[in-house]
Amino acid sequence: MPKLSLVVPVYKVQGYLPECLDSVLGQDCTDFEIIAVDDCSPDGSGAILDEYAKRDSRIRVIHLTENVGLGRARNAGLEKATGDYVLFLDSDDTLSDGALSAICDRLDATDNPEILVFDYARTYWDGTVRPNLRADLLKQDGPDVFSLAERPKLLDLLQIVWNKAYRRDFVTRTGLTFPPGYYEDAPWTFCSLISAERVAVLDRVCVRYRQRREGGNILKTVSRKHFDVFDQYQRVFDYLDAHEELAEWRGPLFRKMADHYLTVLERPGRLPQDARAEFFHRASADYRARLPKGFTRPAGGRGHKYGMLERDAYTTMVSALAAVKFRQRVKTRTRTALNRSKRSAMGAFYQSQLRLPLDDNLVLFSAYWSRSVSCNPAAIDAELARLAPHMRRVWAVRAENAAQVPTGVRVVRVGSREYWAALARAKYLVNNVNFADSVVKREGQVHVQTHHGTPLKTMGLDQQKFPASTDMDFEKLLERCDRWDFSVSANQFSTVIWERVYPCSYTTLETGYPRNDALVNATAEDVRAARAALGLADGAKAFLYMPTHREYQPGFTPPLDLARIADELGPDVTLLVRGHYFYGSSPHVAELRRTGRIIDVSGHARVEELYLAADALITDYSSAMFDYAVLDRPIISYVPDWDVYSAVRGTYFDLLQEPPGAVATTQAELLRLLASGEYDSRDTTERRDTFRRRFCEFDDGHASERVVRHVFLGEPLAELPPIVPLDQRVPAPPPSPGNATSDPISVL
Repeated sequence: MPKLSLVVPVYKVQGYLPECLDSVLGQDCTDFEIIAVDDCSPDGSGAILDEYAKRDSRIRVIHLTENVGLGRARNAGLEKATGDYVLFLDSDDTLSDGALSAICDRLDATDNPEILVFDYARTYWDGTVRPNLRADLLKQDGPDVFSLAERPKLLDLLQIVWNKAYRRDFVTRTGLTFPPGYYEDAPWTFCSLISAERVAVLDRVCVRYRQRREGGNILKTVSRKHFDVFDQYQRVFDYLDAHEELAEWRGPLFRKMADHYLTVLERPGRLPQDARAEFFHRASADYRARLPKGFTRPAGGRGHKYGMLERDAYTTMVSALAAVKFRQRVKTRTRTALNRSKRSAMGAFYQSQLRLPLDDNLVLFSAYWSRSVSCNPAAIDAELARLAPHMRRVWAVRAENAAQVPTGVRVVRVGSREYWAALARAKYLVNNVNFADSVVKREGQVHVQTHHGTPLKTMGLDQQKFPASTDMDFEKLLERCDRWDFSVSANQFSTVIWERVYPCSYTTLETGYPRNDALVNATAEDVRAARAALGLADGAKAFLYMPTHREYQPGFTPPLDLARIADELGPDVTLLVRGHYFYGSSPHVAELRRTGRIIDVSGHARVEELYLAADALITDYSSAMFDYAVLDRPIISYVPDWDVYSAVRGTYFDLLQEPPGAVATTQAELLRLLASGEYDSRDTTERRDTFRRRFCEFDDGHASERVVRHVFLGEPLAELPPIVPLDQRVPAPPPSPGNATSDPISVL
């Protein structure tokens, strides 16, 4: 049996769960088991648990058939625990490095106490770490092992269960279980501490307590469920009534009860306004019913509040709280004035438009910082025209890019009066990046963030770990992300990352990427048309080369000698190159371009047509690999600088170990793969299949339809077309069905 059992209740934490589990599995102490309880989580948390359990036998997963809440989920895990000690870890928190070894060492050094209390620190999205304000209570002064009577101040620690290790036979002997409802930690924490005869402390931060920016805990939820606190203290005092030997704790626990009731009353954002009087009167009734003989109130303002509870003086309490609210309103007015001054800088016209009603039938689209009509927004635009033709669709485009706008698209030029009017009055805003900081998100507006690729490189808050790659203001970033109502996702992998690195209160739409509908639904005629538009001859091979940008390079240096590649692959092979204009103006390259053997497609309006035209994709770290995989055609990863890129930019997986196909780290190796046909072998096909199942899971050709029907037409998610399983999808036919792409290429 393991020394430690870690019970991890799981509900709607898919963005944080991998980090939590990794923090446990990466401990240098291995004498533990994880009992993860999926509390009928509606997101991908259950699947994440199953995947981890497949890889590590120390994880046991319990899938509950109904959502029972945190307390009873912990009970379900507790029933399956086999370790000498039980620890509870919330699934958005993490263990610090070496925490379990420190805990085990301290347990051994103190001869296995019934409870070991250890320290924690709060962590924030911006990397700030704040220590426990009562960490002084965990100083290892005096006896190593003691009872609570010897150190009663331990009751002043935060009422939580996850900063302690409990000997399992002690839990069984005392019959401790978690009750349902909010504040379920209070009965367990108090009853266990007053019952234990042997307690020890560990003055070391073992848990990193995540303070989620977007909420995610009961303390930031306005609800009548906060009335559950009365039931929890009823359980505490019932326990005292059943254990006369613990009567000495009636006074200290009465104080904890009164403080807790006052905290619920005083903190904004907990009780609905129409429930506050009722809560106060119930708190007052409990106060009078449980007031111990000889109880002395605290001094100062706190004692005054105790007196109001005892007298049931709700009106007096309201007056006291009103004074506090007045001071808060003064601060709010100051902030409002500041915001107004900022808005005034946007111009009087924009402000005037913001005062007009929203236009429920107006949609404003933008893509790539308003540089083009493309990507996921363009696919949604086309589907919206089909399903909701009454909607008026407008694109924000920079003046210098207006000439590339397709015929028939209505455009407002960025910075114009029409642009600001559309931003102010459009009911729907659709973008694959963020709008400018100056844009005001109005009440009633719906902002759809489509993103523009599955992430290999780190994004959002994860970029804080790689400062050399960005000078981003992350607070401003999150303010922009706060405007999102929907975040479109192509796969579960992306969903988990987006929800963690952009921790805001949006709804994730796991629809697939709308832009990839064109790849899934393409016909042989679409493929022929795409090739004809590029001047590609029938039967000729075309490789699409799409390198990505490197933030650590001041300019772009081509990692490939394109002229040599074209020469060695021969006249029957064409290179489609999409990227920067980096391949120079030498006479040789110019001749290759003239003959059509190198085609610059950097300015091509629709990358989806390039995908359809190409027999295979050559790329490095571009998200193009995830989209092109939809076609189930060969992908070659040419990554000569993987070590540098992964170290400077940071990546979410090792591309050398989990590639979508063949991998080359030198130009000679790339040439050999292309010339021999090894880029399209049984082995590379198996890799691509694994890659597709992981990253193309939602791209079934109906993504645009799902987005339009849910966001614009209001249809429930449950009524949208279900995802077509990958094995039932038929990819678009390859460009040259008569010529197997694995045939060797003649080398000159």
